[in-house]
Order: sequence, then C-alpha cells, then structure tokens
Amino acid sequence: MPSTQQEVQDEILNTVRKSQETVVEAIKSWVETVQSVTPKLPSLNVPLADKLPKPEEFVANAYDFAEKLLAGQRKFAEDVMKALTPPAGDKASK
Repeated sequence: MPSTQQEVQDEILNTVRKSQETVVEAIKSWVETVQSVTPKLPSLNVPLADKLPKPEEFVANAYDFAEKLLAGQRKFAEDVMKALTPPAGDKASK
C-alpha cells in the first residue's frame, strides 16, 4: 500500500506528464498551422552546420549531464546525512 507521500508524488508526476503532453500537442498543432500558411524557404548554407549537434543530441546530452549532476547531489546529501548521524550504539554526550 503506497504511503501518502508516494501518492502525492505520483499525483504531481501525473499532472506534470499530462501538462507536458498538452504542451507538445499544442506545439505540433502550431507548427502544422504555420507550415501550411508559409511558403517554402530556400535552403540555407550555414558554415559548419554539419558540426553542430542535432537537436535530439543536444537534448540527450543536456539530460545526461543533468542526471549525473543530480546523482552527485544525491550522493552528497546522503554523505552529509551520514556525517550528521551518530553511529548506532553511540550515546549522545550529556
């Protein structure tokens, strides 16, 4: 049986996911509308464009970095909590 904290977290994550889906659908609709009313633009030759990361690579790299950063922050917080918690069996001094 999930805890109240877990239920609240699940509800928040579900709400965020639904909001994200709504935004993605709105963007898709907007892009389709804009593409249908704008003329085709000529191809642009941007120097070194082939050296730039593709948008999906950029997103993947950014999230990989954020994941590593968050994992490091979690370890740091866990280490701080361990340092603040006396070993089992130790009595606090009077």
